[in-house]
Amino acid sequence: MNQVMNRFVRQSDLVPAEKLSSLTISVVGVGAIGRQVALQLASLGAQKIQLVDFDRVEATNITTQGYLATDVGRFKVEATTQTLQAIDARIEVERVTNRFRPGLPTGEVVFVCVDSISSRSAIWRSLREQCSFWCDGRMQGEVMRILTVTDLPSQEHYTTTLFRQAEAQAGACTSRSTIYTAGIAAGLMLHQFARWLRDLSVDRDLALNLLSSELVLAGE
Repeated sequence: MNQVMNRFVRQSDLVPAEKLSSLTISVVGVGAIGRQVALQLASLGAQKIQLVDFDRVEATNITTQGYLATDVGRFKVEATTQTLQAIDARIEVERVTNRFRPGLPTGEVVFVCVDSISSRSAIWRSLREQCSFWCDGRMQGEVMRILTVTDLPSQEHYTTTLFRQAEAQAGACTSRSTIYTAGIAAGLMLHQFARWLRDLSVDRDLALNLLSSELVLAGE
């Protein structure tokens, strides 16, 4: 067996390869968490990935989002596509260099990694009836929250988390951010995805505070 085909052997009992490779996966927002989600998807074996983001790479993104110095000034979707295809040249990447717009065709799996509650709400209203797996990653400093939707009860719970933007925790995503927190958040999101691929139950609302070493399950 050649090296490309054999690279999945150590995860074969944890990630169903055929089911994963058949899915189209949308990552909306390719910042701190979204870029890490996309890279982990490529390593897992996803073959069809859609990236949605209008932003360009800035110098601070090297530290907090894992971009390269040579990426500064490029669109994030372009820089991330190059990295994904360096992991696996067979990956089909659709690049949407724009904000998410209602009516945009997306995959049956959606990872939402945007900055604001208002953006999440707008995307949710557009896609809630169209996707089979939805995962929303939120991060503030060293605190993260992962919300996953796969059925009606989790849909109903998720809707309760879309509070008004004025009620959101103060602080922009760029004010308190680290690459390691983004990597952990992305890993937790991919873990929920892998559970769903294996027809296992998922955690609809998971919060992790690194400062207090506290993991909390809510919404059950």
